[in-house]
Amino acid sequence: MNSMQDQQEYVLKVGKSARRAATQLATLRGEAKGAALKTMAAALRASRDALLAANAQDVAAAQKAEMQPALIERLKLNDKRLNSMADGVEQIAAQVDPVGQIIEGYVRPNGLRISKIRTPLGVVLFFYESRPNVTSDAAALCIKSGNAIILRGGKESIHSNLAIAQIISKSLEGSGIDPAAVQLIESTDRALVPLILKLDKYIDLVIPRGGESLIRAVVSESTIPVLKHFTGNCHIYLHADAPQMEADARKICVNAKTNYPGGAVCNAVEKLVFHKDAAGALLGKICDDLAARGVEIRGDERARAIYPKAKPAEASDWTLEYLSLIVAVKVVDSLDEAIAHINEYGSHHTDGIISNSKPAIEQFVAAVDSASIMINASTRFADGGEYGLGAEIGISTDKLHARGPMGAADLTTYKWVVTGDGHVR
Repeated sequence: MNSMQDQQEYVLKVGKSARRAATQLATLRGEAKGAALKTMAAALRASRDALLAANAQDVAAAQKAEMQPALIERLKLNDKRLNSMADGVEQIAAQVDPVGQIIEGYVRPNGLRISKIRTPLGVVLFFYESRPNVTSDAAALCIKSGNAIILRGGKESIHSNLAIAQIISKSLEGSGIDPAAVQLIESTDRALVPLILKLDKYIDLVIPRGGESLIRAVVSESTIPVLKHFTGNCHIYLHADAPQMEADARKICVNAKTNYPGGAVCNAVEKLVFHKDAAGALLGKICDDLAARGVEIRGDERARAIYPKAKPAEASDWTLEYLSLIVAVKVVDSLDEAIAHINEYGSHHTDGIISNSKPAIEQFVAAVDSASIMINASTRFADGGEYGLGAEIGISTDKLHARGPMGAADLTTYKWVVTGDGHVR
């Protein structure tokens, strides 16, 4: 694709064929989609050597480019991750088909039968970075929900993504499904991006999953509705009674920050907010626990008075998603102040409270404006697999059309079906 015309023709062909495939998918019964997904999972398992060889090319290129170690770790495939990919597809296959579900139904006084029924969105354009397993997750979720999907992964995982996409394409074709139901943009040329983002005639929704710069670039260029997954600036608030739960509080905070290598995931905690009555008993111990695991502590003045080893937190720290082993710590006077801080500086992704006070928990849940609220649990549970969705296409921080981890049902919309018996108005 050396010319602008070639690029335009390419993306137009992708968009048109995806729309064609979406029409077929919308009519498929759940059994047919489930069988295709099982075939896909088996093919992924059978293609272990080819997938690992393709991934090795990506990892070698990333190391040569001196990519951050945490990002290289996310890029890697191994036997465990390949099995997890296939398991995820099988879990999605086993789920109840969301398409055709009656969300609500009732009969009007005049006898008209009204039903609101789940239907596919149509064609989804999906941008993502680094992790190759997202390719199979996203494809499986869209097939299950009756949507065609156009995949545009990062250049760092192009060989892995191409290998996975080829396996999916052959599996679909062997199952009697139009292989255009799952298409990968095979070029890493950024010039294609604004072109495909103008295909609102063929594409119904764009989901960008990656860094904030990627998401903002997509939003600025797209004429298609965009469902955003912005930063994961996640908080844990330790209420006044948290010292009564010291063991749980300490293990939750440590897990939320250090469970994933390098802390480079969107559901890792980035900020710890202590009620003043909990700070004296807990702040130093939790900071020591984190520091022992290689976490850099940054604190406000009140936090540093208790834990002098913390570096001074700058004003910019409160809005940052570190995606590394760094955490910022703040002391507040009240639950109200904690809620106001989280709503002001958080990213509306996942925030948690550690407390056994029912009134405090209820107020936190009602007032904190986030997609997921954790009560006495690690923020790392904000995940499609942990929520029983099998996998997720992303964690939406929007309020329309979906919020939080998005499974197959979140990739549907609805239509009204009205049944009469010769009714006229």
